Amino acid sequence: MLADILKDKRLILASSSPRRQELIKGLGLKVEIRIKPIIEEYPVHLKHFEIPDYLAQLKSMQFEDTLTPKDILITSDTIVWFKNTALGKPTDANDAFQMLRSLSGQTHEVITSVCFKTSAKLKTINSITKVTFKQLSNSEINYYIKNFKVLDKAGSYGIQDWIGQIAVTKIEGSYFNVMGFPMDKIYNTLLTF
Repeated sequence: MLADILKDKRLILASSSPRRQELIKGLGLKVEIRIKPIIEEYPVHLKHFEIPDYLAQLKSMQFEDTLTPKDILITSDTIVWFKNTALGKPTDANDAFQMLRSLSGQTHEVITSVCFKTSAKLKTINSITKVTFKQLSNSEINYYIKNFKVLDKAGSYGIQDWIGQIAVTKIEGSYFNVMGFPMDKIYNTLLTF
């Protein structure tokens, strides 16, 4: 259905995330992947959803001069918001351990912002999901860090991984948002293009 609506458009996903690429293709859409490196820094006064909103828009600006009238560019950013602090991607295994230790037995928010940019307009949406973890042992955290890729994930975890199976006791909101792409909102936004 969506493919028919967008048949005259070229969908461009600016993300190296295999999860995001797989999810967008799951809508039955042909998508072109374009990657441009960016330093993911934001002004310190930004809080909560303002952070991924800003970063998703910043990523879209890298493509400003390359978009044709038929292009729809999608950029995205995800953070974990915990105790009024944004947790991005860990710098190393020790940082990942500290993040997961802090999230253990607690509830945090996963916030994903998605920016849709054409040559004529820009629209940014976001989604917030509350996730509760059971109390994790140090050995469970170490096992996860040793056996799974954690350095490319906000908050040091992927809900689709082993840790999501054994640690997530409650989720309020979009599961796919926690994976980094709120598919329900993306689908509905693309319907308007």
